[in-house]
Amino acid sequence: MTVFAGFPVAALDFYDDLEVDNTKSYWEKHKATYDNDVKAPITALVTPLAPEFGEPKIFRPYRDVRFAKDKTPYKTNQGAYVAVAPATGWYVEISARGVRTGGGCYDLSGNRLAAYRDAVADDKSGARLTRVVIKLTKAGWEISGDQLKTAPRGYPADHRRIDLLRHKQLFAGRSYGFEPVIHTPELLDEVRADWRALRPLIDWLGAATDV
Repeated sequence: MTVFAGFPVAALDFYDDLEVDNTKSYWEKHKATYDNDVKAPITALVTPLAPEFGEPKIFRPYRDVRFAKDKTPYKTNQGAYVAVAPATGWYVEISARGVRTGGGCYDLSGNRLAAYRDAVADDKSGARLTRVVIKLTKAGWEISGDQLKTAPRGYPADHRRIDLLRHKQLFAGRSYGFEPVIHTPELLDEVRADWRALRPLIDWLGAATDV
């Protein structure tokens, strides 16, 4: 197993250039850079995390453009993801903007959305999620995800947890940007600590939407 040594500066440069020239010719010319400076390091980063968090998935670099207006063929970031429930888990990525970590649920829909709202509305479980979100926010995490502009049907607009009820996605993220640590082996410890900090959110979402 390759030991994670940090992301080289060449990984950031690769995505800087890809955003300018997102073409097959650029990709083929710089495929070795992607393999050596992007894919290999992110694989080495998440592989040691598997015993604690689960088997990671390294996302493909190719975009699905079949139904997209944007036909550029390649993703401008490289992500890795560990799923613990449908559409729920931990995430880390590198892009031209540096390294970002996060976790949560990126698709609350159908029965899972109904179950999520029921759990948020419940005084006991809803209060627990509120505490988790407040703690993460105070620790510097950004809470985000698509939301309805108004109260969901069946819930009053003045519900004490209306902000959480409006969510159709819910995740927390933080950016390391270009901090020097992203180029060092110590980034592995940072990601591990971040994912541990997100476990209460991941566990709550996994239990609430297990339908």
